[in-house]
Amino acid sequence: MTMGMSRRGGEARQEIVAPLHHQVYVVLRQQIIDGQYKPGMALPSEHRLEELFKVSRITVRRALDRLASEGLVVRRHGKGNFAQPVITPPPIDTNLRGMLENLLAMGLRTRVDLIEFDYVPASAEVATRLELAQGAIVQRVVRVRRHENIPFSFLTTYVPEMVGRTYGPDDLLERPLLSLFEKAGVKVARADQTITAKLADTRVAPLLEVEIGAALLGIRRLVRDEKSRPVELLEALYRPDIYEYQMAMTRKGKKPEFIWSDSSTMTG
Repeated sequence: MTMGMSRRGGEARQEIVAPLHHQVYVVLRQQIIDGQYKPGMALPSEHRLEELFKVSRITVRRALDRLASEGLVVRRHGKGNFAQPVITPPPIDTNLRGMLENLLAMGLRTRVDLIEFDYVPASAEVATRLELAQGAIVQRVVRVRRHENIPFSFLTTYVPEMVGRTYGPDDLLERPLLSLFEKAGVKVARADQTITAKLADTRVAPLLEVEIGAALLGIRRLVRDEKSRPVELLEALYRPDIYEYQMAMTRKGKKPEFIWSDSSTMTG
């Protein structure tokens, strides 16, 4: 892993750049998964991969070694590297229509590891989003959720203290958070969320069993009750090879200015 420093808004910001062998691995892995290299089909020679990626032979071999260790390629001495059938658990998927119901169902069919559970003063950003006084106490929980024993999400949640005190750590291991809200009499009505791309850092990478610098799907979600009061701020990182996010799109408007509209958007 290499790191660089850049400046934005007068503040130093650290950037993670994935190792070259990891970048080659990611591209080849995606090509195999997408079917560009079908089962039994030969990958380009090591020399050709050097030219394509503009890297050294050692870098190419490290990427191929990892693909072989994961069963995505078979290395045949003197003949080359051949793609293997991809056998993976079906991905977890969710969409915007009925999002809260989908999240509850996902919690029931996956397993969670509790990493941290405590009560802390809210940062300025967390307090603002939860509409609390700066420094107000919030419950902070860090979890890793698994699907068929494979970690796929790293979740950090902030909940107002009054709501958080209605359940404990053991409850989070047995029931989804939204279910605990309902048990406490909190009626969740809607959620607003943003989606972006993130990189796995030194803390998240081992927990999600990915390399440092691996690409992740970043989601920030603010959940509100029926009176529009914020009850949860979620910051989540997902492995894109296991978690899918779907949206249904429809065409709206009149010619010639057709536009795409998200027909799955929830309304409060």
